[in-house]
Parts: sequence; C-alpha cells; structure tokens
Amino acid sequence: MKSLRPGFAAALLVAGAAAFTPLAAAEPATILSIVTSPAPETQAMALVLATASRKAGAEVRILLCDAAGDIALREPPAAATAPLKPRGASPRGLLDGLMAAGVPVEVCALYLPNRDLGPDALAAGVGVARPPAVASTMVDPTVKVISY
Repeated sequence: MKSLRPGFAAALLVAGAAAFTPLAAAEPATILSIVTSPAPETQAMALVLATASRKAGAEVRILLCDAAGDIALREPPAAATAPLKPRGASPRGLLDGLMAAGVPVEVCALYLPNRDLGPDALAAGVGVARPPAVASTMVDPTVKVISY
C-alpha cells in the first residue's frame, strides 16, 4: 500500500479543515423562550435554562403569557417568589437576574387587558409584547423558539 506524500497529505488536511466552521466561530444562537405554564417548577426551569443559554453565549428573549405573566408583576403572587429546591431560587428571582443581565422580558399583549391591569402593574423593565415583532422573531430561521 502506498502512503501519501507529506505535502499532499498536508494540503488535504488544510482543504478539509476549511470546509468546516468551528463551533466557536459560529454566530451566537438567538433563543425566544415562551413561558405559559402556571407551575413554579416549570417556570423556574425555563428561566434556569435561559440563564445557562445566555451564559453559553446565546442571545435570549423571554415572553411570558397567561399565568406565567404573573411572575412579571410588580407585586407577584407568593408562588413566584417562593424558593425552590435544590438552590433556593424562585421564578421571580431568576427573572430578575435575567433582566439585570440585559435580557428583554415581555408579557403577551393579551395578558394585561384580560386582567384589567395597565403597564404600571408590571415590574420595572418588563415590557408588553407587540404581536408583529414577536411573529417576526418566531419566523426568523436563525431563532430557536422554545415553549414551556
């Protein structure tokens, strides 16, 4: 069996390497995390994963709908602030951490009107989603949409 000439083998390696984009050089992922669950454990896990994704380099946006919107209220229900095992984090505490890191958080456009609330009922920094903007994000093929 013949062996490849050293120069030829090196050229093959360089050409082959050029065909692959290293993971570190890829564009950061964008994640739209839609949380609707009323369950504090599900809400917290969604926010834990959003936090981990952000720390891994992803751009993260949070959309809270239905009962999950309650965690974004200026005065959230007790379940939103109750510590959960194993680390004592709460859905609201995790949400506050994401917002402090610059992650945009919005409630669905239907959330406030169906509770007879205005934007002043929301915690500082929480916005109200505009359906056309959310839809534009959802259909963007570079965005991962995750729903809990």
